Amino acid sequence: MIVSKLKPLEEILPHLENYKRIFLIGCGECATVAHAGGEPEVMDIKKKLEERGKIVTGWVIPRETCHIPLIKKELRIHKEEIKETEAILVMACGAGVQAVASATEIPVFTAVDTIFLGTIQRYGRFLEYCSMCGHCVLNETAGICPVTRCPKGLLNGPCGGVLENGNCEVNPDMKCVWVEIYEKLRERKELSLFKNLHLPRDYSRNKKPAKLFLKGL
Repeated sequence: MIVSKLKPLEEILPHLENYKRIFLIGCGECATVAHAGGEPEVMDIKKKLEERGKIVTGWVIPRETCHIPLIKKELRIHKEEIKETEAILVMACGAGVQAVASATEIPVFTAVDTIFLGTIQRYGRFLEYCSMCGHCVLNETAGICPVTRCPKGLLNGPCGGVLENGNCEVNPDMKCVWVEIYEKLRERKELSLFKNLHLPRDYSRNKKPAKLFLKGL
């Protein structure tokens, strides 16, 4: 899931200074789980904006705010509120904000910061395990990503700075990810993979902006 967090209200208000009537859009997926754009957060922002003299014309929490056709449908459903709206405040990741912006001529602003692609450790705790680099090596590293989970992003490790207890020199409270990879491969009796030399990343596989069009669709 995409992990995001609410911006301080003082950081949002200057962008809404010239707009009185605001429509709010949350997100029923990632931002809801991250407590950045679910119904409680949308209602809280609504209350705070109204306390500062804004008029909230309406609000909606789409199932997926990054889904452009779905956003267009929601805007049509709420067309009467949208007619009275001067600006839209989106409580979703950057992809969601841009999806909304592509679907309307009304000025669109964000209420959240997009942080990282997160793995859920347990409720309310998110860990960055993937950088979406476009060249996955997990088959060779026992399902552990060194590109993301090593602070140095080393494709071949461990580095010379690993501590005597097996922890990372950059973050001493964390076990060296390459030590974890070694131990996991040893358990699986696949240590031969540890000897494989990983060539430098092929950055052409992660060109930005990325796109994927499925054949036949």
